[in-house]
Amino acid sequence: MSDKFQNKYRIPSARADWWNYGWNAAYFVTICTAHREHYFGEIVTGNNVETGHCPVSTNPTNPAMQLSEIGQLAEDLWRTITEHFPFVKLDVFVVMPNHIHGILVIDKLDDRRVIDDINMKTGQCSVSTHSDANLDNSITEPKTPGELRYRNQGKDTLSSIIGSYKSIVTKQARCIYADFEWQERFHDHIVRDEEEFSKIANYVENNVANWQSDQFYS
Repeated sequence: MSDKFQNKYRIPSARADWWNYGWNAAYFVTICTAHREHYFGEIVTGNNVETGHCPVSTNPTNPAMQLSEIGQLAEDLWRTITEHFPFVKLDVFVVMPNHIHGILVIDKLDDRRVIDDINMKTGQCSVSTHSDANLDNSITEPKTPGELRYRNQGKDTLSSIIGSYKSIVTKQARCIYADFEWQERFHDHIVRDEEEFSKIANYVENNVANWQSDQFYS
């Protein structure tokens, strides 16, 4: 169990309509390739795994991920996320043939969760309410973090972090294979407590071994 969670990111629920994805929390992220193409490599048994990309199992029946050149690129660039977003802490992650699973923790010193939550509950809004005669008065200000997120993803949010990662992988991967492409969106889940954190981490760590029963298996 990682010490990055430390129970300080515990939340009672994760209703997307009120959650701001720039708030401090642990997030479980899954990013798939377009059409689930196997750009990142293949799952092979221990006897067939080449050295260099991943540890070789001494058990010939134990599957392991053999990364392709693009897969190695995706793994290496994931590790550099913290260089571009210093408030992010990376936990377990795995590169699979057609997707990536990873837990990342947003841990900002100036987390606005409490301020935004108070503003929402009291009816206040941190977005400017200055009126302009040239603006359409029928357009209302967003009332919740969820409504605001659909209008503007903002910087230093989960979307901007993953968007940046996908962009740099795409740019470099297309130097290897011109048709490389991600699925347009990504899956995310806000981790609620340490028990859930542990279960998700265990799932990620065993993803290779359970590949044939994985929902993304193809």
